[in-house]
Amino acid sequence: MGAQDDARVQTEGKLDGRLVTFTYKGADKPEERELSWSEGQSSACPPATRIPQGTDVHPADGATIKLPGHDIIAILPTNAQESNAPSILHVAKSPEGEHDGVLFTFTAATAINLPLPVVTDFGRPDGSYWQPHQGHGQDSRQIHVVVSIGSGTGQALAVCQYMLKPLLQSACSLTESDYTLHVTTSEMTVTDLTRDVFLPQANKGMAQAIILLSGDGGMVDVINAILSAQRQTTFVKPCITLLPLGTGNALANSAGINSDNTAGLRTLLHGSPKGLPLFRATFSPGARLLVDHQREEQHLHQENGVPIAYGAVVCSWGLHASLVADSDSAEYRKFGAERFQMAAKDLLYPSDGSTAHQYLGKLSVLCASKDGQSGWRAIDRDTHGYVLATLVSQLEKGFTISPASKPLDGALRLIHFAPVGGEETMEIMTKAYQGGQHISDERVSYERVEGIRIDFAETETRWRKVCIDGKIICVEPGGWVEVRTHAEGVVDLVVS
Repeated sequence: MGAQDDARVQTEGKLDGRLVTFTYKGADKPEERELSWSEGQSSACPPATRIPQGTDVHPADGATIKLPGHDIIAILPTNAQESNAPSILHVAKSPEGEHDGVLFTFTAATAINLPLPVVTDFGRPDGSYWQPHQGHGQDSRQIHVVVSIGSGTGQALAVCQYMLKPLLQSACSLTESDYTLHVTTSEMTVTDLTRDVFLPQANKGMAQAIILLSGDGGMVDVINAILSAQRQTTFVKPCITLLPLGTGNALANSAGINSDNTAGLRTLLHGSPKGLPLFRATFSPGARLLVDHQREEQHLHQENGVPIAYGAVVCSWGLHASLVADSDSAEYRKFGAERFQMAAKDLLYPSDGSTAHQYLGKLSVLCASKDGQSGWRAIDRDTHGYVLATLVSQLEKGFTISPASKPLDGALRLIHFAPVGGEETMEIMTKAYQGGQHISDERVSYERVEGIRIDFAETETRWRKVCIDGKIICVEPGGWVEVRTHAEGVVDLVVS
């Protein structure tokens, strides 16, 4: 039976064999949807009693279990004998002290006679990338799972164990023998893996499905490793499914992958591939990539003798680059995303009582004119506080640095402002957390560009550091960096 009241639909059915009454509250936004059930009740049940998420007990008569929409991964058909018996796949809060500290774990339950709207809202689209595996050996893709244990707060391995593996088994019929698991052992693992495995397979025309449990750095490692080597005419772009486990997760937050509690699992089941836009940064000859918490230097890949780096998220100089660089220490990293705020405080309010640093250099922007021709325009300022070019809208969840950016639209946008001191800088940055209101601040310049160039005039190494997707590159005295959008993408990203 079904009844609807204020967008709520009720049915009587079963959950894992137990008689229940289902209630579904529909909404346009997934996070506002809610599925609930009561045991032993008809549709005229008494007021609900909230039971904590993840409680592993059967509720007493009259009690209601509520499953928020942001915890639901998907509702999919099962192999159960009943034709109307889909499986509810969702996450539940882990009991404190269990599952290696991971916040959520994967849960599945078989339901009979669910309200039809919830099945429609959370069903897997026909065109989604990860469809059920039809028997061993039938999937022509080479499937890889890459776990970056150094990303973020180090939960990637636990998420793989308690969320990803059971999901692949339940929703895609994939056992551990159907994919290759790679666990990083250093910050070079993803680069080496791409060079030695992913690129050779792509050059042979093999389709590859890569699930990357990482932050933005893992993605940029794959991109740069591919673009640093030769691609054959038979090259097939790898398709990457990103489970965001880094610190800022700018790419995932901007692409909608991180908009719920499922750690990217909903996007995995509902999403389809889309080309990932890139930018290309060229550097002066002395630029070096800093690795091992900036204790070592590495040469950048060169094209025609010019150092090159590619990115999909951000290229910055000034406050943003400095706080990423300064916070890249083992002591800071254990604080997760908070390390950025800690580093920012030290930069904006130096302990010696001085004012925040004024970055010396020349900034120029490349823009298209009305007649379609591109030309460089110098910014009339020799000191800077914040310079950031980006392809994404959010640098971390809720921090909307570029509100005009749309998911994977390929448009490069520049945000910059002069040195204004610690208090005013904090005021501007706070507005970015308020839906990107900083772009309306008269102190801030914001525009779409085709490229930017920075000529550095700093003498101290600390202030000549550039951030590209979380990687830090140090430019030599008198050096420069030039950034332009890059037309040729080399990976696809699964997005909803």
